[in-house]
Amino acid sequence: MASILTNGSAMTALQNLTATIRKLDETQTRISTGLRVGKAEDNAAYWSIATTMRSDNGALSTVKDALGLGSATIDVAYTGVNSAIDAVKDIKNKLVAARQPGVDRAKIQSEITELQRQLTSIGSTSVFSGENWISVDSSSPDYTATKTIVASFSRATSGIAIGTISIDVANIKLYDAADQSGILDSTDTTANGGVTFSVANLDISTLSNSDTDVEDLEQMIAWVDSAITKMTSSAANLGAVKQRVNLQKDFVGSLMDAITRGVGALVDADMNEESTKLQALQVQQQLGVQSLSIANQNSQNILSLFKG
Repeated sequence: MASILTNGSAMTALQNLTATIRKLDETQTRISTGLRVGKAEDNAAYWSIATTMRSDNGALSTVKDALGLGSATIDVAYTGVNSAIDAVKDIKNKLVAARQPGVDRAKIQSEITELQRQLTSIGSTSVFSGENWISVDSSSPDYTATKTIVASFSRATSGIAIGTISIDVANIKLYDAADQSGILDSTDTTANGGVTFSVANLDISTLSNSDTDVEDLEQMIAWVDSAITKMTSSAANLGAVKQRVNLQKDFVGSLMDAITRGVGALVDADMNEESTKLQALQVQQQLGVQSLSIANQNSQNILSLFKG
């Protein structure tokens, strides 16, 4: 039946053309954005996962920055301790030289004094981002004996967890302004002279060649040698922690790449597939327009029936 009120063919053609245009718009959007799932309405589950993982990747980026900052702080402390070891070795050598009878211990003391000043300079300048781990003041309100570096961020069903790497500053500090409990300012007392001394302030200028003074000098040498042993252990510990921090930093970087790949697998568009779809839909659109045009011509054919 031919009707001038209802053109079923045109309606069907229009519906097909509208559906084709909608699919064409979706494909063009995927090509322009590179995303198969760009909004929650595209795929709510995948969009939710991708949004959460992108947020976690941002947190991991901050963790990576924190590890870099921590690595730099450790490196500064290690450099300070290592330089201090060299200076204390020189002090030890001077003391051994002073053990020889007949030497001018006052002149040797002048050299030791300069080395002690150098140690003080090393301790006060080994600072990175306001952190000084080898010259501290344990009486300060914001002092903590254990320093922490943010090392990880993870998400589980129970919630998020932030992991840290801890460094015990109490075992590596060279100076402590509060109680002189650092490696270099901790004190000992000579057995004979009753003189309290530390690596940072020992003075041999008044020592004579008497047996008791020589014994005191040897006690100072032993004390300085023990300080070198402690500093060597501190430097080794700092080196081990720095290695761990660097390994963790590399792992976090690899983890971020893996998460990015995982998110991409969920939401990224396959450009080869989408370009093929685009060409097919463009052809379907052209055919749909022609089909709609043919369907609309049916009304014109009815008009021709009334022409004389």
